Amino acid sequence: MKRTGDLKLIQELNRSIILDTIRLQGPISRSDIAKLNKLSPTTVTSAVSELIQEGLVYEDGIGHSSGGRKPILVRFSPDSKFLIAISIRNSFITIAEMNLEAKVKQKEIHSTNGYSGDDVINYLLDLIETFLNSSINKDLCIGISVITQGIVNSSKGVIRYNAELKLKNVPLKDLLEQRFNKKSYLDNDTNAYLLAEKNFGLYNLNQNMIYITQGDGVGAGLLVNGSIYRGHSGGAGEFGHTSIDRGGFRCECGNIGCLETYVSWPAIFSRILSSLSSGKSSGMLEKVNGKMTEITPAIFSEALQEHDELAIKLAEETVSYLSASIVNLVHLFNPEVIIIGGEVVANNPIYLAKLRTSVLENVMEALSEDLEIHAPSLGDELEMIGAASVLLQDKFHFSLNQVY
Repeated sequence: MKRTGDLKLIQELNRSIILDTIRLQGPISRSDIAKLNKLSPTTVTSAVSELIQEGLVYEDGIGHSSGGRKPILVRFSPDSKFLIAISIRNSFITIAEMNLEAKVKQKEIHSTNGYSGDDVINYLLDLIETFLNSSINKDLCIGISVITQGIVNSSKGVIRYNAELKLKNVPLKDLLEQRFNKKSYLDNDTNAYLLAEKNFGLYNLNQNMIYITQGDGVGAGLLVNGSIYRGHSGGAGEFGHTSIDRGGFRCECGNIGCLETYVSWPAIFSRILSSLSSGKSSGMLEKVNGKMTEITPAIFSEALQEHDELAIKLAEETVSYLSASIVNLVHLFNPEVIIIGGEVVANNPIYLAKLRTSVLENVMEALSEDLEIHAPSLGDELEMIGAASVLLQDKFHFSLNQVY
């Protein structure tokens, strides 16, 4: 005899499958939902009635019939509810109201104001409260979803470690749920971007992917056999803290020679400043009217497109470090696709092309034949779509529910 908990879990899973079927294939009849998912008509009818009552789906038109009564079709209602998606970065906190198809309805970006530790968490909670209070009907909010850099235990909702913001063992999920009485979610940002690309981008058919971020920090999200690989306590994918030079620079994590200290934007920026200060010429300096500290990844990219000598030199140095490390990942995980995002790669096709060439030249031939290396497919809203995906994977029967 099945335990009550088992039956409830099955009911919740069936409901998620039914909702996702309506989302992807609606308008659709109840009988077609049952056939597609090999569920009983009674199970489908009961779940659809609940979903209609909650406003998540609605009846919309009459279907065709080969005989007998014509079926009533049901359709997903993505704007009937909303969620709050949040991205915590070292310098900014972005908060957005999203619909149930991960589309941004409104968004705010706030500086972290140099806060860290408890101060940045308290600041975050106050920002969320203000944002929620500005909503027309906050009762329609189905939950809060937060992503951040660093080591995150998503199942427990704890930020295990974020060096830059001085966060350690912060039970953020519990803090959010206690303050706002809304179901809350937490995940690492790179894992979230991978979820977004898998479920809302161009890569829904791929089962083995790596998402690499190269920006303020360097991280990796791993999709292995269709599931996010998180490791024992959420620490898998700390790609930027793999050591490439034991005699190199000391990293903020305490290790020496971490990849991040060579290929993150702060590392590249530091080499730009050092080169310019020593008298090297570059068009980057002209673009900021001589104010070196105003050089951004976008300006670095522009200089690269213009074949700026210093930009090319620094790009090639960076590529040599990063590509060698990516080759190691390919040899370990044998992915179909590698997606490389972050400020350094954004709108920087020359840099990405150099990186792709270097990786493919150095990967074992048997592993490089079908390997694809691309920029993200979701554009400027990837960050918020990623945050929304963390919550929506629980609401819908995405292919990424299983966690190892």
